[in-house]
Amino acid sequence: MSRIGKAVIKIPDGVTLTQDKNLVTVRGPRGELSQVITGGISLEQKDGELTLVRPSESKEHKSLHGLYRSLINNMIMGASQGFEKQLELVGVGYRASNTGQKLELALGFSHSIVLELPKEVTVKTETEKGKNPIIILNSHDKQLLGMVAAKIRSFRKPEPYKGKGVKFVGEVLRRKAGKSA
Repeated sequence: MSRIGKAVIKIPDGVTLTQDKNLVTVRGPRGELSQVITGGISLEQKDGELTLVRPSESKEHKSLHGLYRSLINNMIMGASQGFEKQLELVGVGYRASNTGQKLELALGFSHSIVLELPKEVTVKTETEKGKNPIIILNSHDKQLLGMVAAKIRSFRKPEPYKGKGVKFVGEVLRRKAGKSA
């Protein structure tokens, strides 16, 4: 049995969940998200709780059961609370600044990188003297937020010798010793 799929999802106040055939739509104070559900997985909603039911015990239905439960739970959490990711720029001369939805990064290349962010993602940059610059990303869509954060990180991944690059706040890097003479 899928332990993730069997777990009950609590629907908080202010969030509405509607189902139209295979399309599930979640509306909340932070925004609106929708997901197409395939594979015969059905939803049962009562008393502010949501349960997903699979039609059989086949391997495909078991995997889709847990997947759609996680996706719908993330949609409900995003519509009610939202998600946040923080990235840290480690390196001498690495800078980040934003104007609206444009993020400008100086990562040690000959030119600065300008990234236009989707309207669903809000960006904020913090630069304190003596500390590494931090990029704070917020969104109600967890998948989109992860993709944007991975794109920013891909410009300069942390290297294993000095740890320079763009990393997530709290991320532990495996460091190498370097040359020994």
